[in-house]
Amino acid sequence: TLSLSPLSLSCSLSRSLSLRMQGVLLLVFAKYFHLPFLRGVQTETTRTGLGGYWGNKGGVSARMSVFGHTLCFLNCHLPAHMENSEQRMDDFESILQQQQFEGQAATGVLDHDVVFWFGDLNFRIDDLDMQVVKSAIDNNKYSTLWEKDQLNMAKDCETVLEGFQEGPLKFPPTYKFDVGTDMYDTSGKKRKPAWTDRILWRLRATAPGSADGKRNSISGLTSGTRVTQHYYRSHMEYTVSDHKPVSAIFTLQFPYRVDVPLVTLIVEDEWNCAADATAKFRLAPNYSRSSWDWIGLYKVQPPTPCSYASLGSVVTILKFQTRFQYEGDSFNIYFKMKDFTGYVLYM
Repeated sequence: TLSLSPLSLSCSLSRSLSLRMQGVLLLVFAKYFHLPFLRGVQTETTRTGLGGYWGNKGGVSARMSVFGHTLCFLNCHLPAHMENSEQRMDDFESILQQQQFEGQAATGVLDHDVVFWFGDLNFRIDDLDMQVVKSAIDNNKYSTLWEKDQLNMAKDCETVLEGFQEGPLKFPPTYKFDVGTDMYDTSGKKRKPAWTDRILWRLRATAPGSADGKRNSISGLTSGTRVTQHYYRSHMEYTVSDHKPVSAIFTLQFPYRVDVPLVTLIVEDEWNCAADATAKFRLAPNYSRSSWDWIGLYKVQPPTPCSYASLGSVVTILKFQTRFQYEGDSFNIYFKMKDFTGYVLYM
């Protein structure tokens, strides 16, 4: 899992999208006050299991424009086993080639301003035997293992990985454990521990990242866009799987790009609870409607970033459909004010 802000999680969140391909799940949440600035949301799935017929392996992605900047999340489950490092890279390249989005900007995953790539990437630790690996883990000498990590080594020679960054692995390998314990594999297979579960990011046309002086903080810079990782850790307390989950928190900073408003509200009269009301709005001339469009009514709260209504307080989410009355170049939505006293129209 990863979060895009270290701010308090008490701020109200909305699930912007949910995408599943068998065991590969991608959820994207956004704070309510960011929702009007999330545009062009699209998703893609790619199966690579059994030659592309089975979705136990592959990748799911979600892309969007955030404040005028393109952002893509890619969750992958790549082939397992020590000897399949090349196949993992082949599958990753296949996923990138197959996942194409509509529109003129950022049609491919790597065309986006910022890409987050994560999941069970299944890369292993080469050359070192089991005894050496476990000794390094027991003595917190993770740098010894990091030097032989397949993904780390692949970044030096695989063109497709150019620009991808990852925070330092300051936690023990997250695979393979006996389920229900914090003990590495004691079965007959005795899988060698490895950092199979990873979170990386990439900035388009990025310059080499450099530490900004903060512990566990790595940044990249391109056209004013900045990604800072605040922490990258495993969660050893979870024992329901033979993997340990990992998480990271990032801050994204980029210049605000003012776009032409897609929707303009037309205020004609004062509204009051004694009479029904009409909410009239006009769409931008070049705007193309889609099923992702929405209009919400939110309960009025004190004007602070974290005071927007929680999901349970949303009265309704409507879709642009033909039942709305169309008059010339504007749309009218009718509703009874007495049912929505204390709420504000938000698009």
